[in-house]
Amino acid sequence: MRIILKQVYGGIMRRQGPQPTNKRDQDTADRPAGDREPPFGGDEAETLPIRIARDGQWYYRDSPIRRVELVRLFSTALRRDEAGRYWLQTPTERGLIEVEDAPFTAVELAVEGQGQSMALRFRNNLGEWVTAGRDHPISMTIDADTGEPSPYILIRNGLQALIVRSVFYQLVDLAVPAQRAGHEVLGVWSNGVFFELGEYE
Repeated sequence: MRIILKQVYGGIMRRQGPQPTNKRDQDTADRPAGDREPPFGGDEAETLPIRIARDGQWYYRDSPIRRVELVRLFSTALRRDEAGRYWLQTPTERGLIEVEDAPFTAVELAVEGQGQSMALRFRNNLGEWVTAGRDHPISMTIDADTGEPSPYILIRNGLQALIVRSVFYQLVDLAVPAQRAGHEVLGVWSNGVFFELGEYE
């Protein structure tokens, strides 16, 4: 693959064993960040053959990337722009990738406290923990055709995690009614913030 993936992959190789001996790529990686070319802008960047499926599985040329450590490293280079496009970006290069839904999934919920003092901690599929609140809001979208809800939590820098069904059911069990905009809704509290999950029926 091109330099963008060599740089990310090289981070693992430097920890696990001998590195490839490509002097041009090594010179680029070793230059201080301030000496490198700025990231490509607009539509100049290429589309990389990488896809993140709705279940959070990463694929390269339709083959699953099974090394979790490699996926974690790739995820640190992941960016989302104002148009909703997803990029893998290094100081010298970037490329578009396909994300079917959200780049992460929220697969575990830990609950601390009760009522309005409750804190809801989510673990994503790569092992990152975040606590729902102002910096990590929970949001809902409803499929216009099926009416099925899709819940999300913000992980970082505009990158969300789709909350998996089993974890969403835990949230529903924790939900309490509240008045919002003149109607009654169900939602959950975390870090002093109320997050609406749906209408109270």
